[in-house]
Amino acid sequence: MKRIGVLISGRGTNLQALIDAQQRGELGGEIVIVISNKSKAMGLERARKAGINTEIITKKQYPVREDHDRAVVEALKAHRVDLVVLAGYMRILTEVFIDAFRDRIINVHPSLLPAFKGVKAQWQAVEYGVKVSGCTTHFVTLDMDAGPIILQKAVPVFDDDTGETLAERILPEEHRILVRSVRLFCEDKLVIEGRRVRILEGE
Repeated sequence: MKRIGVLISGRGTNLQALIDAQQRGELGGEIVIVISNKSKAMGLERARKAGINTEIITKKQYPVREDHDRAVVEALKAHRVDLVVLAGYMRILTEVFIDAFRDRIINVHPSLLPAFKGVKAQWQAVEYGVKVSGCTTHFVTLDMDAGPIILQKAVPVFDDDTGETLAERILPEEHRILVRSVRLFCEDKLVIEGRRVRILEGE
């Protein structure tokens, strides 16, 4: 069974979706460590309630980005992690991190990439006036929100939407595609071919 490390910075709703799937036996792997860069992140309590090891590694402890990433990598390797999941982790990873877990880091982003990269993607979508937005899971590379796409789910944007209302409607879909992406990885059903991710479902 694949061993999973989850990185968070905030509420941890995507983390909770992963925990719930694991408890139902639908994740395909086991979350063995949750690491937060924020000491008061609500997601830490979610992990503790589920009996999952937690660790806090902050910018204050390691002001240099590469040093911070080395500390996180060290903690993940100490728990023999096979897959790293970014579940609302508000830091851009350095080469130190990417090299340690190349093709083994999955992120979920609240837009249909490559549209609306970076923060406040839902607000960007509303401001731009698009009729459809959604969410994306992808493998993480050095370029922000630009790695090979695993799954996407479209969500309509209504005329009276705000960033908040669109974010609320996208979030449940984030949970679904993140859980499915992690399960596919754990079942060895994701094959990266250049920019494309081939899904070996049914094989």
